[in-house]
This record gives sequence, structure tokens and C-alpha cells, in this order.
Amino acid sequence: MTTDLEALGQAIKRAQYRNHRAADTALREIGVTLVQWDALRAIDRMPGASGHDLAVATFQSDQAFGTLANRLVARGLIARSAGRGRRLEHTLTEAGRAALEAGRHLLGDVLRELFAPLDEAQRPALLQALLVLTEDS
Repeated sequence: MTTDLEALGQAIKRAQYRNHRAADTALREIGVTLVQWDALRAIDRMPGASGHDLAVATFQSDQAFGTLANRLVARGLIARSAGRGRRLEHTLTEAGRAALEAGRHLLGDVLRELFAPLDEAQRPALLQALLVLTEDS
């Protein structure tokens, strides 16, 4: 039987959309969006990273990440400091770290619900398939 690749692509997109909607809804409780929380997560993983590196890590343009970072600085969630040349380095503040941890707890519930229809054998198989698809990204 041949797999309908269009249907497969649409199914991936629907799962991603469902995940994003549920995550955004949950994160409202702590006053951040999924895009903001993802930026906090990237900064936590890559402290001192440049805006460009963080833009790449969060699937944004440099300009979009710069705008987002300005908002996060204004809210006291991240700090920027001068690096070499014109480079700005990004770090989490205590408030940013607290928001990141609160988001992790909230999103744990969201992800458990999202993946609940899959049994323990299906979850690693899905992860492996998605890793193969995104290997060069």
C-alpha cells in the first residue's frame, strides 16, 4: 500500500498545530507565549549566544528574534551584554529562569496529553522517524 505523502504532511502539520495551540494556552497561565518560552529555552541551552545563533535555534529571522529579545528584556526575563564587536550575548535573568521552569511543568502535562494516544512502543518509533526527517536541519 502506498502512503499518501500529502496526507502525511498534513497530519504532521495538524499535530504541530495542536501542540502549539495547547502549549500557548497552557503558557498563558504564566504570562508567556510559546515563542517567548522557546526563546527562553534556547537561551538556557546556549547561554551567551548571539541573537543570530538564537534566531537559528528558534526558527526565526534575525530581525524577528531581535524584536522578541527586546520584549523579553523589557519584561526582565533576559539580559543582553556586549560581546565581541557588535555581538550581543543573551542570558536568562532569575525571572526568566523561573518562567522557563514553570513552563516546563505546564508543558509536561500538555505533552503527556498530546502523546497519550501512542503507546510506549510507538513513541520512540515516532521520535526516530522525525529525527531521520530532520537530520540535516
